[in-house]
Amino acid sequence: MLSAVRLLMLSGVLLAVTGCATPPPKNQSNICSIFRENPSWYDDAVDMQKEWGTPINVAMAFIKQESSFRHDARPPKDYILGFIPWGRVSSAYGYAQAQDPAWEDYQKATSNGGSRTNFDDALHFIGWYTHETQRQLGISKWDAYSQYLAYHEGRGGFKRGSYKSKPTLIKIARKVEKQSKDYGWQLKQCRKELDDNRSWWPF
Repeated sequence: MLSAVRLLMLSGVLLAVTGCATPPPKNQSNICSIFRENPSWYDDAVDMQKEWGTPINVAMAFIKQESSFRHDARPPKDYILGFIPWGRVSSAYGYAQAQDPAWEDYQKATSNGGSRTNFDDALHFIGWYTHETQRQLGISKWDAYSQYLAYHEGRGGFKRGSYKSKPTLIKIARKVEKQSKDYGWQLKQCRKELDDNRSWWPF
């Protein structure tokens, strides 16, 4: 039988290993529930909106679609002959499923080292990307549908209309749009509560 000291040491090791990984929210369809479960995420979201002007509900709808709020989400593996593993279908990774080139562009543009598995960094990446999309293509940051298509296809792909031959992607973009609207309505119901709770945080 392990001594009490050994059990405490083992518990400490397990906490150190798992402490950095925030589990996905239990109720992902309700933004109020998400922020009540993870108050620091609301702080991150408010900071992101202040810096980039991207609505909280839009950015959160992106993350729900891209990773279901899993910090280490990756795209499925690719296979040769249907059964031999051959890497991933893309380099997308983390909460925002940011691909390597886009993440590198974000780091260069903002001088932010960051990590795709950090919620705050991932949220700011979405804020930066949608801000640049508005600047370059004139798409409103409130237009979750068009912003998501440009996010998924890249701005060049969006300009070429590559999404027009992808009915499944169009359906997903409409889904993101609806989720964004739902989140926006929900946030109005609990915004004062969330802000009041923030005012008690001393840091």
